Amino acid sequence: MAENSDIGDEDEGEAPAPRRSIDLVRRILRIVIALLLLPYALVLLYRVDFIHPVSTLMLADLVTFQGYDRRWVDFETISPHLVRAVMMSEDGQFCAHRGVDWEQMKGVVDDALSGEATRGASTIPMQTVKNLYLWNGRSMLRKGLELPLAIFADFIWPKTRTMEIYLNIAEWGPGIYGIEAAARHHFKTSASKLTPSQAALLAVSLPNPIERVAGKPGKGMKRLAAVVDRRAKRSGAYITCLYD
Repeated sequence: MAENSDIGDEDEGEAPAPRRSIDLVRRILRIVIALLLLPYALVLLYRVDFIHPVSTLMLADLVTFQGYDRRWVDFETISPHLVRAVMMSEDGQFCAHRGVDWEQMKGVVDDALSGEATRGASTIPMQTVKNLYLWNGRSMLRKGLELPLAIFADFIWPKTRTMEIYLNIAEWGPGIYGIEAAARHHFKTSASKLTPSQAALLAVSLPNPIERVAGKPGKGMKRLAAVVDRRAKRSGAYITCLYD
């Protein structure tokens, strides 16, 4: 009888294999849900103006011991020439949409379904949350995470805060993040003193800041900058959410 009792106690001390598997799955699910919710919590935190977010690229530079240059500047101290140029180059409907430009997105989907080369449809809110929380490279998974985050961020942040964060985390060269570091690196000036032509060059370099060097533009880049400069000078009706 004593031996039977000992065996029974040993069996009760160890959970059955199926239960252990279920517990493991539950723990993994909790971790995944926490990771998915973390960016939304950070969106709420970054609503506070004195908090200066860093991007995933900046964190990667730190982890790999490369370092980076970023000097935060408030929206009010950034040259309006730069703000207008970036908006008209990257997201002309920034003031009109609510995080996602669905008309542009529909065009991308139609192009993909017809087999044509897809064009970019990322808004400034989409680029901001991608830079803050996600990774580079095209994938349906990243886009699926990016869209709801952009909508949520646009709902929580004022337009000026979105633009402020974007311009302070955007990459303008290897290890060069934010408009203040970019202005000093490329033009030896401050973000508040950028001229219209300098602003346009910085704006057109954003899609590929490694190859498009704002301080050393080629002929093609200068042509693009001239187009952006003309649009920026006629942008009054498009920027009412940023300037009165």
